[in-house]
Amino acid sequence: MKILETKLSGLKILTPRRFNDTRGFFCESWNKKTLQEAGIMLEFVQDNHSFSSEKGTVRGLHFQAPPHAQDKLVRCGRGAFIDVVVDIRNGSPTYGEWVKQELSFENGKQILVPRGFLHGFATLVPDTEIIYKCTDYYSPECDAAVRWNDPDIGIEWPDCVDSSLLSEKDAKAPVFSEFASPFIN
Repeated sequence: MKILETKLSGLKILTPRRFNDTRGFFCESWNKKTLQEAGIMLEFVQDNHSFSSEKGTVRGLHFQAPPHAQDKLVRCGRGAFIDVVVDIRNGSPTYGEWVKQELSFENGKQILVPRGFLHGFATLVPDTEIIYKCTDYYSPECDAAVRWNDPDIGIEWPDCVDSSLLSEKDAKAPVFSEFASPFIN
């Protein structure tokens, strides 16, 4: 497994090794021992699977606050999407900065999102599946969001984004300047 650091401390891009043959491929998408050897010590307790039927669907920018904050390992099961992560750790030198990465079935890349970050994505093709592991269970009272297209954050979303496909929660999320992060670096 190839593990790359990003400009945001703790945010990593993982690329599992694929073994190809005439039938297709095989890969280990997660191996606890391999990641522990790389200094990544996580205990996942929940897997989530999201399906977006339309190209340009945006979900996010979401996070789960303490005491149920989550680390996530995100990958694409089918299709392709742009994954976006924003640092919201108070005191972090990269507070408010973001990284985006294309995740697709074809490239096999994954993104490891630590607690203390906003997370969202936009689908690039119809019928896209997003699969992610979490280190804590879903907790509705800790679930929150920040506006996906906030100009203060300035995320460069793909041109295909269709704001009519937003959930009510995402459309009504507060802007970054009205947001008080519960995370400390």
